[in-house]
Amino acid sequence: MKDTDEVADFGFRTVRAEDKAHLVRGVFDSVASRYDLMNDLMSLGIHRLWKAELIGMLAPRPGMHLLDVAGGTGDVAFRFMEHGGGRVTVCDLTEDMVRVGRDRAVDRGLIAGIDWAVGNAEALPFPDRSVDAYTIAFGLRNVTRMDRALAEAQRVLKPGGRFLCLEFSRLAWRWLEPLYDRYSFDILPAIGQAVAGDRESYEYLVESIRRFPPQDELVRRIAAADLSRVTYRNLSGGIAAIHSAWRI
Repeated sequence: MKDTDEVADFGFRTVRAEDKAHLVRGVFDSVASRYDLMNDLMSLGIHRLWKAELIGMLAPRPGMHLLDVAGGTGDVAFRFMEHGGGRVTVCDLTEDMVRVGRDRAVDRGLIAGIDWAVGNAEALPFPDRSVDAYTIAFGLRNVTRMDRALAEAQRVLKPGGRFLCLEFSRLAWRWLEPLYDRYSFDILPAIGQAVAGDRESYEYLVESIRRFPPQDELVRRIAAADLSRVTYRNLSGGIAAIHSAWRI
């Protein structure tokens, strides 16, 4: 099948695969300036604990080169550097998100040791076997072809390199589902409208969470990309999960 014949999910809509990246870019162009504030509001600040868990699992060390994909405003990159990591490269599909991240880095005095790139997770602009670790936080569900993105992660990792994906996932606490659904579909878009002036983008983000594969299916897809020792850790009862793997 040709790419022009392919379709992809964009939230609950079905769109041409070739159009999805443009639509996703539009979402993040719209919310870039308020992205970090909205993360705090939407998660009640809990995303900070999840990212701390991610960095704890990564165990940054001097000399480690991290590629943070969909790293946008630099949240994971800054934590990596602050916890003793070496060089970090941030790559994001959306130029406006990268611009916000660069400005935040300058404000923090983080100039050396951090690089910024605009690029697609499905066709990363980096050589084979060039990084020690690959992270993607709340970005995998926005790619058009997830399996291509996972294959690209495997390609750029050095042998022995670490893959970590932090993403919203499926609840393990079933009793929480009615409350979680009401918060997701009613309250979050209203917050998006009130704070960012953009209800539609946050409706898409909620829908994209529901379209994302459950934990065990993602394990299988990561393993199919020739990444090894794939495991996951649920966070906050499965509201989010961290998937871990290694390039052997």
